[in-house]
Amino acid sequence: MDKELLYKKCVSFHGHECGGLMIGFRAALLAMELLEIEAPAKDEETVCIAENDACGVDAVQALLGCTAGKGNLIIDRRGKQAFTFFNRINGKSCRLVLKEHAFASREEKRNFMSTAPGEDIFEVQEAAVTPPPQAEIYRSQKCAACGETTAEPWLRVRDGKLLCTGCFEKER
Repeated sequence: MDKELLYKKCVSFHGHECGGLMIGFRAALLAMELLEIEAPAKDEETVCIAENDACGVDAVQALLGCTAGKGNLIIDRRGKQAFTFFNRINGKSCRLVLKEHAFASREEKRNFMSTAPGEDIFEVQEAAVTPPPQAEIYRSQKCAACGETTAEPWLRVRDGKLLCTGCFEKER
């Protein structure tokens, strides 16, 4: 595994280099090591719960194949540089939390982030939550008000009519 090529893949996906992307890159690399992940998820075999919606999440998507569309990337906006990872194949999991460090310069920080061992960058914790269930495929129905097709779990009933959440809220 060529670390430089993997980072370039992340930069290409994200669009530019930045400190946030490097955080996600290093988190994804450490997760791959700790959870014995060898390739990006084709389906939902790897799951990430990111506690932020910042640049680092793009590195997780690029390296681990976790995406919102597959249901194996969950954004839990808590404003923390923390990521919980699950490997559904072998049952391993971990939570990685960025450690605080003081740096004299951006260059020193960049050098540390790109060369330090993952355990020096992140506090490795046990996953505090269980993996989410695999994504479900739901039947859809037409909203009685707007006529747009909506997945059943998001429909609401008012006066015997099925309404999407937007129409349900408008008719309050």
